[in-house]
Amino acid sequence: MTILTSTNKRLLAIALMTAALTACGDDDDDNGDDPVVMPPPAMTQTYQITLVNLTANQPMSPATVVSHPDSIALWTTGEMASETLEMMAEGGDGSGFAELEQVLASTSADGMLMPGDSQNIEFELTAEQVDQLSFTTMLVNTNDAFTGLNGFDFSALAVDEQQAFMLNAYDAGTEANSEVKGSIPGPADGGEGFNAERDDVDRVFLHSGVISQADGLMDSVLMPSHRFDNPVLAVHITRTK
Repeated sequence: MTILTSTNKRLLAIALMTAALTACGDDDDDNGDDPVVMPPPAMTQTYQITLVNLTANQPMSPATVVSHPDSIALWTTGEMASETLEMMAEGGDGSGFAELEQVLASTSADGMLMPGDSQNIEFELTAEQVDQLSFTTMLVNTNDAFTGLNGFDFSALAVDEQQAFMLNAYDAGTEANSEVKGSIPGPADGGEGFNAERDDVDRVFLHSGVISQADGLMDSVLMPSHRFDNPVLAVHITRTK
C-alpha cells in the first residue's frame, strides 16, 4: 500500500485541478470556434423611373438603364454613334450598354412600352454606384430613331424627391431613313434590325420625323399614325429609399 504524505497530497490535488482545467478548455474548443463578426449589410438606395410613351404609334423597345461615371456618355450629338448605340437604335437591343466596362450598375424594363402607356423601372444601388443615370430606347417603327436620358446626376436626389424630363427623338445616323419594306423591325414592317453597314450621315442628330406614304414616299411602309413630334417620352425619376 502507498502512503501519501501531505506534500504528495498537495501535488496530487494540483495535478487533478490542472487536468480538470485542461479538460474544460478542450470542451470549449470542441463546442465551436470563435464567433464570426459579419460586416454590416451595404446600405442601398432605390429609385423609380417612370416612362410615358407620348407617341401615337411608335412602340419603344425595352429601356436599358445604367449608372456610370461622368467620364462616359451613351451618345454625343454631332458625333459618330458607337456600335452599341447603333445596335440599339436599329434593332432595339440595348443590352450592350450594361456590359460597358465603366458601368457601375444596370437594370432594364420588363418589356416594350406601347404608345400612350407608362411603365415603372425600379433601380436599386449602393451609395458607391450612384453617379450619372442614363438609358436608351428605340422607336421601333423607324429605321434608327431612339430616345433616352444621357447623363443625369442623380446623386443629389433626396428620399421622395423627383426629377422630370421631356425627351426628344434622335437619329443615330447609321441607317438611311428609307422606310422601305424589310428595313424596319417594328410591327409596321417586321423587317431587319441591326445591320453593321452604315449608309447614312454617320453622326447623331435630332430626328426630323418620318415621312410616310401620305407625304409621297410611295415605297414607305409607314402611315400617318407613325409620325411623331418632339418630345416623344416623358420621364419621372423618384428616389424612394
